[in-house]
Amino acid sequence: MGISTLIIGQSGRGKSTSIEKLDPSITMVVKAINKPFPFRSKDWKRWNSTDNTGSFEVTDNHEIVKAIIKGAKAKGKKIIVVDDMQYLMANEFMRRSAERGFDKFTEIAEHMWSLVMTANEATDDDVRIYFLSHSEQSDAGDTKVKTIGRLLDDKITLEGLFTTVLKADKDGDDFYFSTQNSGRDTCKSPRGMFEELRIPNDIGLVDKAICEYYGIDA
Repeated sequence: MGISTLIIGQSGRGKSTSIEKLDPSITMVVKAINKPFPFRSKDWKRWNSTDNTGSFEVTDNHEIVKAIIKGAKAKGKKIIVVDDMQYLMANEFMRRSAERGFDKFTEIAEHMWSLVMTANEATDDDVRIYFLSHSEQSDAGDTKVKTIGRLLDDKITLEGLFTTVLKADKDGDDFYFSTQNSGRDTCKSPRGMFEELRIPNDIGLVDKAICEYYGIDA
């Protein structure tokens, strides 16, 4: 059973930057959009399946992402980061935009549900998977993970598939993760995992806290 964490936040709030201090030798970043890292990344090379080297891959195909997650341990990777997760849904929706009817929404929801369930159930106990996604405001004004609309939200509540949901935000020049629910968002974390309501936006620190909490040898 892998341990999955969802990190949400508006664009520019430090989600992708939070990858910076992770160790590339044990990390695989899956980019749904082929764009540069927002930090100096000379040690982060694209995955080469010939010699099993590298630390990131670019794909928005949910089946390929599932295969990467399931094969992580065999490749020496204990940490998987799926960056811009919402584009796994959005890109599929745009490719299928000419399709009429509502079946595609059910299928896109199933694809995302299956991906997260794979991360939770089809990996080794010491593999940690971090899903990074843009956020949006619900009709009630609450901050939630961004999807492709109500037709998908009616079928799946993504945050319900995660024990830990953090929110990336900033206060002046200070970038941080919120660890607990404010009453107007979907943040949550297990009792006692984090001592502070705000922590630095560093997945490395989050990963350390998760490993200590669950007794994982990082």
